[in-house]
Amino acid sequence: MKRTIRKMRKAMPPGILCLIIVFALFAGLAMKMGTPNMLNTIMKTAHDLLLNTVFYLMAICVITGAIGRLFMEFGVVKLLEKLLRPLMKPIFNLPGVASLGAVMTFLSDNPAIISLAQDKRFSSYFKKYQFISLTNFGTAFGMGLLVIVFMVGQGYYAAPLIGLLGAIVGCIVSTRLMQHFIIKSYPKFKEQDACDETFAVEAEEEQKYNPLFQRILDSLLDGGRTGVDVGLAIIPGVLIISTLVMILTFGPSKSGEFTGAAYEGVELLPWIGAKCSIVFEWLFGFTDPHLIAFPITALGAVGAALSLIPNFIQEGWINGNAIAVFTAIGMCWSGYLSTHTAMLDTLGYRWLTSKAILAHTIGGLCAAIVAHWMYVLYTLVA
Repeated sequence: MKRTIRKMRKAMPPGILCLIIVFALFAGLAMKMGTPNMLNTIMKTAHDLLLNTVFYLMAICVITGAIGRLFMEFGVVKLLEKLLRPLMKPIFNLPGVASLGAVMTFLSDNPAIISLAQDKRFSSYFKKYQFISLTNFGTAFGMGLLVIVFMVGQGYYAAPLIGLLGAIVGCIVSTRLMQHFIIKSYPKFKEQDACDETFAVEAEEEQKYNPLFQRILDSLLDGGRTGVDVGLAIIPGVLIISTLVMILTFGPSKSGEFTGAAYEGVELLPWIGAKCSIVFEWLFGFTDPHLIAFPITALGAVGAALSLIPNFIQEGWINGNAIAVFTAIGMCWSGYLSTHTAMLDTLGYRWLTSKAILAHTIGGLCAAIVAHWMYVLYTLVA
């Protein structure tokens, strides 16, 4: 097999292969949508993502970065470390301070944990393999509050809570699997510290001698500045990957024609999902193939996936089991394809993106499966 791959590489230079793949992708889209419509949709989708998604995430990063830095300045992080170490270590194999990242991402979105990770006093608690796995850990709780509140707003109460438990299981699987991948490929990361602890302690001691008001002001401004840096760093990943996922997920306009508007597409991913509907029915308990669109859309943006639910309810496709599965997979995945690359790039470990995506894909599937069977158990007991 390896010899065959080597022969193919020799016979076809990488540049030619790249041109073939890119041409095939855009030619296929152009044949379906029309070249002007395809180009307009790509640009308008990317522009809308920049204005309404990236800047929104940047605002979240600024606020959470400021709050996180304030918590670190006044010892909240140390308190969490002491209180939650007995829980976090055996379950997630992470220091207790990682719970602060879970809270921040649950209240906001995935990149919030990177705002914390940029602070040396926070990262000093981690070994390198644990520090890198924060990408998977934080993403599994991303936009959790929004997802649960939205589901409750649709008239479902028990199902979202079951989905939350499923998301926690998916987080455990994803985080520990990512740690396994890292240690297997880079054994030295198991013993190496994520940052110089001496530097973190010196920075903390230096801050203590400043007046109280200045410490508060410096913490808020420095943390907010870190959030801006993170917001800028996620732009390429969100625009490039999310635009592609959106075009492959959504369909034409309501009239059935392509107009070149944002978020139009060729519905390739839902078509593939419909072909595998038997598998998804057994794993997730889906009773209609249209429901596959939610987890596929959640790959790029869970907010866009939530917008599908009112139509699902109106069409009568949805039930409590679907809500539990949607909550679990929506929280656990929460647009990780569009943020993992940027998050790992910000941490300085971009080359581990493929391992993080693989681990999180498995974790999200486990979250959905657990939520489905927990809901089945709930219906039997209730």
